[in-house]
Amino acid sequence: MDVESAPHHGGLAETAAGLSQQMQAHLVWMAETLSARWGVIDRAFRRRLKALGYTAQQVASLVEITPGAAGVKLAAGHPLEDFFEQVRYRARRLAKLDLAPARVVAALHEYDKLVDRAGKTAFSGRAQDLQWARNQLHFLVVLTLNDAYYQVRETESRTFYELFRAQTESRTLEQLWERCLAILTRFSGAAEAGIFILEDDGSWVAAAGLAEWKGRRQRLSPTAERQLGQPRILEAGGTKPAAILGPGWVGRYVSVWSVPMRSTGAVKGVLQFAFRKRYDWLPRELSLLEDAATRCWEAAEKAQLTEEIARREQQIRALAEHMVEIEEAERRRISRELHDEAGQSLLYVRLQLEMLEQQAAGAGGPVAARLRELRQMVEHSILEIRRLIAALSPAILEQMGLAAALRQLVGRFRQMHPAEVVVHVPRRLDLPKKVEIIVYRLVQEALNNVAKYSLASHVNLSVETADGVLKLLVEDDGVGFDVDEAFARPDRYGLSGLRERVALLGGVLEVESVKKPASDGSRRMEKTTPRLRHGTRIRVTLPLGSAPDSSEAGSRRPRAASKRAARKRSQTGE
Repeated sequence: MDVESAPHHGGLAETAAGLSQQMQAHLVWMAETLSARWGVIDRAFRRRLKALGYTAQQVASLVEITPGAAGVKLAAGHPLEDFFEQVRYRARRLAKLDLAPARVVAALHEYDKLVDRAGKTAFSGRAQDLQWARNQLHFLVVLTLNDAYYQVRETESRTFYELFRAQTESRTLEQLWERCLAILTRFSGAAEAGIFILEDDGSWVAAAGLAEWKGRRQRLSPTAERQLGQPRILEAGGTKPAAILGPGWVGRYVSVWSVPMRSTGAVKGVLQFAFRKRYDWLPRELSLLEDAATRCWEAAEKAQLTEEIARREQQIRALAEHMVEIEEAERRRISRELHDEAGQSLLYVRLQLEMLEQQAAGAGGPVAARLRELRQMVEHSILEIRRLIAALSPAILEQMGLAAALRQLVGRFRQMHPAEVVVHVPRRLDLPKKVEIIVYRLVQEALNNVAKYSLASHVNLSVETADGVLKLLVEDDGVGFDVDEAFARPDRYGLSGLRERVALLGGVLEVESVKKPASDGSRRMEKTTPRLRHGTRIRVTLPLGSAPDSSEAGSRRPRAASKRAARKRSQTGE
């Protein structure tokens, strides 16, 4: 079959039209001189080509591009361009029949031998003129052959390239099927096409094709199943062929190409192309369709795995978000219980101890001293509970937002650690609630690590938002550590926890650390230094939504109310 539009090659047509009338006259004279011998020459040519291993389809096309065929056409009054149009058509078929150009030229030489033998006496003194005319014709035929072969190979290459793009650019399995089917339909020239997938339950499902029958299921007989196991050209006329899967194709179309899609030797699906006429595929067409079917199925398997991975990742992300919510809810519950139960009880104990201490003050002695020690121990416990409550569920984060909460966190860090902290945080950060919680916990964990391990004397904390992105930087001039080893250790969850929290919001965590040489003294941290001499630098980049949720923004109390609540909690020991 030849479904390609034959472009009008202006340059070649002009060359053919510009040939001398004398050359054309030679070809006409040859045709007329051998008019009685063409049947004999044709049969001898066909026998010779068959003996040389040419197929019947190849022979049928070769016969149509010989000098004799050109002479006969000219003798009948047709212009030479009609012959070259015939050559272009036959050359494309020969290319799809996978016949090498060298073998085409060899066949034409065999034809010339037969013509010379038949006209040995008839040509007499004009043999030289005829040889010149045939050489000119051969030259133009070879040019036409080369051009036609190039077109066919270019079409095949373009088809594979488009399939590759479809496989790499398709975002879903459905989109992949549709794009692959459109490419192969254009290649084959079919009036209609479809992709049908064999499900585990034995039914065939239309995965791509006309929108009205996509997703349609049907079951086939064992005989039809066997027919779909091999490439076939199915007849769509007459009684209904069971192996034709396109709805409404039987009776509306004449023939259907069916090409199976296989994986590990088993049929997984089938490509079918419907035609309004009877067309037989040529070897290179079938080869391309079989290769395309294999590639499409492999791409589909990858797409299915990708979709499954994306679905699993979404489940894991949703579960992780839920776990964070549960964690924060549990932190709030524990902080409330500490405040309402242990905190209130310790306040009551402290009050009773103060009263006993006042009663025993007049008597003096060791009892008063012991009561004072107990009261001080209880007061220390109350302070520790307050610190735990603040760490578990910082009320200021809910009431006044992230900026205030970070400043409070840094203030507590300064009370517990001698390092100098430089803070660059906007006065107000209006962020989604879940982002605020994540950023707060990130800074909290980073400062805890500085306090426990770094021995740093200077710390920089920077938070900024721009263009829908939040950037967090925490760096110190401490002793540093091996980043790869820290992430690889299964018993360390600090950095891994930071990375998971950042990934939860689709962000990026970068950790850079350089161990401090034993002889190196401490130094002041320079925030603008592009490279670390020693210490640790943590960078976090988080994408933000267009705006914080109104429910989240509205859930914050007014500043005055927040201050009143803070005073009240301070009075009650929270």
